[in-house]
Order: sequence, then structure tokens, then C-alpha cells
Amino acid sequence: MAFSSTISQGNSFLGFRFEEYMAVKAEKVNKLLDEAIPLCHPLKVNEAMRYSVLVGGKRVRPILCIASCELVGGDESLAMPVACAVEMIHTASLIHDDLPCMDNDDLRRGKPTNHKVFGEGIAVLAGDALLSLAFEHIASNTRNVSPDRVVRVFSELSSAIGSKGLVAGQIMDLESEGKEVSLEELEYIHVHKTAKLLEACVVCGAIMGGGNDTDIERVRKYARCIGLLFQVVDDILDVTKSSAQLGKTAGKDLVSDKVTYPKLMGIAEAKKFANDLMAQSVEELACFDAARAAPLCHLAYYIANREN
Repeated sequence: MAFSSTISQGNSFLGFRFEEYMAVKAEKVNKLLDEAIPLCHPLKVNEAMRYSVLVGGKRVRPILCIASCELVGGDESLAMPVACAVEMIHTASLIHDDLPCMDNDDLRRGKPTNHKVFGEGIAVLAGDALLSLAFEHIASNTRNVSPDRVVRVFSELSSAIGSKGLVAGQIMDLESEGKEVSLEELEYIHVHKTAKLLEACVVCGAIMGGGNDTDIERVRKYARCIGLLFQVVDDILDVTKSSAQLGKTAGKDLVSDKVTYPKLMGIAEAKKFANDLMAQSVEELACFDAARAAPLCHLAYYIANREN
């Protein structure tokens, strides 16, 4: 996207190796996800779950969770069960979002969508199973974290994906197709459909890492910025990149007559808005130790400049 960087000292922020950090964390998450969804009876639904979870993806959400845990002084092991759970939840939302009754998409992460491979019925059940497995995984695998913090995490996650979070955004998104939508209404859609879960990833990481209430609210503000940033960039990419570049169907928002940031603001203003959100997100981390904040600062820059 070629947004300007607001990260201190450019990409060398205190010598932080961002690409290496992302690769190491993603490898650990992938290994645990593979173990968490074994091929067992009933085979078909587990195959469908594994297909969508393990097909790829940048693992931005689980890495945000881990980085937030480390930001407040926690070890990655404390956040890893939640990190895997948020990837399960995110994948479940993608499976359901791609269904013919929703966005009706054929391509996800460069491969046929779940319902195209396994059928609509299995896709619905695979998404449902991933949602329930996410909470079971946290409960069964969390160690050395107080029960009250685990309960707080359950509350954050369930709120983010329920009728006051992701579901609310999805409903408004469906109902807005072909209609005139204000900038305020568009922000409501994306805050709930996309940003709420990203916010939960970051907040839950800080909770599991032992962060105090002040720390948690500071990272929440950071997360709200990157959550909206993620969707603004998504809207821009949808009209500037090809399906091959994105790994999903390009231009589908235009075809379905959905309102987007480029449609309301123009591409230039949408890019400026994204750049402002990135800068604001980094500013929210200024009160934390710079070395510990480096991964989250770079993640904001990464989200702003991603190509798919």
C-alpha cells in the first residue's frame, strides 16, 4: 500500500527482526492448531475444519494475541491457547461468511471455499464446531493463569463474536447491499464485523499476560485502530488487486454493490485514513517499554502495507 511509516527508526526499531518474529510465532501456532484438530470420527467434519484452518493464512490474529501478552510481561505460553482459539474463531467466521446465503464466495486463501469442497451442510457444521472447540481449547490447555482471567477472556471473546459484535456487523453488512450508507454506518459495520475480533485478540493477550486494567485499556485503544485499519485496507485491496494477488475473489464488493471506504471517500482519502489509523495505533503504545512494543508497532505497519 506504500503508506508512510511512523515506526521509530524505521523498520530497524531497536534492531527488531519482524519477519523472523512472525515466522517463528506462526510456526508454533500452526503446530498447535494441527494437534488441536485431529482426524477422528466424525471424519468429514474434522477434514473440513482442518481444511480451512490449516490451508494457510498469515496468523495475524494469534500473533497479535501473543505480542500483547509479551507487551505486559507475560510469556507466550500463557497466551498460546487463546491465540489458537482466535484463529479457530476467525476461520469459522470465514467459512460462514463465504456461504451462498452470505457473501457467496468461491475462493479463500487461494483455494476453493469450504462449502465448495465439502458442501454447504458440512461447511456450516465445521464453522459451528470450530467456534465451540475454540472455547474448549482455552479451558483445556490454559496453565498458570488465574480462573478469573480465563473467565474474563471468555467474556471478551464471546462478546466480540456475538450479536453485539461480529454478528451485528455481518447483519448490517447484508442489509446495506444496494443501499445508500453513511460513513458513520460503514464504520459501525466494520468495527463490529472485523475490528471487534481483532480487539479481542489483543485484549485477551494482555489479560492472559497479567496486564493491569490500565494496560488492558491502552492496548484496547491500539486494537480499535488496527481493527478498523485492517478493514479499510481490505476495501482498498479489493479494488486495486487481482484475485490471484489476494487469494480470494477481487472486486466482489463492487459486484454486490456494497458500500466501502473507497466508494465513499475515494481511494486517495481512504489511504490517508488508513495511514492516520496506523499512526494513531502506534501512538497508543508509546507508554510501554519500546522493545516489548516493537512487535505490535510493526504489526500495525504490516497491516497497513499488506498486499493480500
